[in-house]
Amino acid sequence: METQTNKVHQGRNIRRFREMHGIKQEILATKLGGEWNQKKISYLESKETIDPELLQQVAGILNVPVEAINSLPDEQQTVNIVANTYNSHDNSAPVQGQGYLIGYNPTFNPMDKIVELYERMIKDRDEKIARLEKSGSE
Repeated sequence: METQTNKVHQGRNIRRFREMHGIKQEILATKLGGEWNQKKISYLESKETIDPELLQQVAGILNVPVEAINSLPDEQQTVNIVANTYNSHDNSAPVQGQGYLIGYNPTFNPMDKIVELYERMIKDRDEKIARLEKSGSE
């Protein structure tokens, strides 16, 4: 029996969060400083695993927790999970290599739900930081 692992692709997740924030690769490179440029950011986003120190720095720039980058599964795997758990009453089979069912018309986008979850996590974290800063200044 074949076991499917839910590998996290840190580079793709960085790209997703960067795009969600509307930040171009050039801007991220500038904020990282030094010898960073658009080409190096593109390479970084292609890497499956990233040095923890660099990951922490990028997460700080993107204003997302490192845990978010480390826990967001590959988009295709997410689509496959949703497709494979969908109970199709017309017995339509998944289309090979596409990860979805013919005739499957969800009323929501699973990735939107994941993004909403992370946005709530970020908002909660920001509120906690604000409360801590306020209590520290008193």
